[in-house]
Amino acid sequence: MGKKGEKTKCNIREAAKTVFSSKGFKDVTMKDICEATGLSRGGLYLHYGSTQQIFLEIIDDMMRFQGDEFSKKIEQGLPASSILEQVLERYKDEMIDCEGSLGTAIYEYFSSPQSYEKDNILLIQYHKTLSMWKKLLEYGIERKEFNDVDPEAVIDTLVFAYQGVRLYSNLMPIDQKIPEHIISQIKKLLLP
Repeated sequence: MGKKGEKTKCNIREAAKTVFSSKGFKDVTMKDICEATGLSRGGLYLHYGSTQQIFLEIIDDMMRFQGDEFSKKIEQGLPASSILEQVLERYKDEMIDCEGSLGTAIYEYFSSPQSYEKDNILLIQYHKTLSMWKKLLEYGIERKEFNDVDPEAVIDTLVFAYQGVRLYSNLMPIDQKIPEHIISQIKKLLLP
């Protein structure tokens, strides 16, 4: 596929992400995505065969962005504490952004029987997240910027608190203090 085709697919995923954020996964149709993108059904099906295919590529894009972001900054030798601060600040903002959250869509997709027909992609994504964060924490510990903690315990605390708040932000108003408390506690665990 050429650059134009890749650009079109990227635009489809961006528009679809908004649709999935507002409607969840199960209620989104290819017609909804056609309306959001302005593409005809034939134009959309030229690039994607189903809402599931689009959704899984959106999830994959999100994970790739985070992994690349950490790796590039570590390779540049940036301070681990600076990388942590930037990511936690973004997490704090995302936790209360129910408009941009895919939490409901992720829950609907991965709790359905068809998501278990193949490998559990959510579990695979969790392991990617674990690996990505573990590199950052080990990098910070090695540089004496982070306390000598159990990286997996800290990562689980952060990831499941973050995802829990993201999911709940679709169901009830989330006070700004909740993400601030979570981020503050993570910093206390890690920063000397």
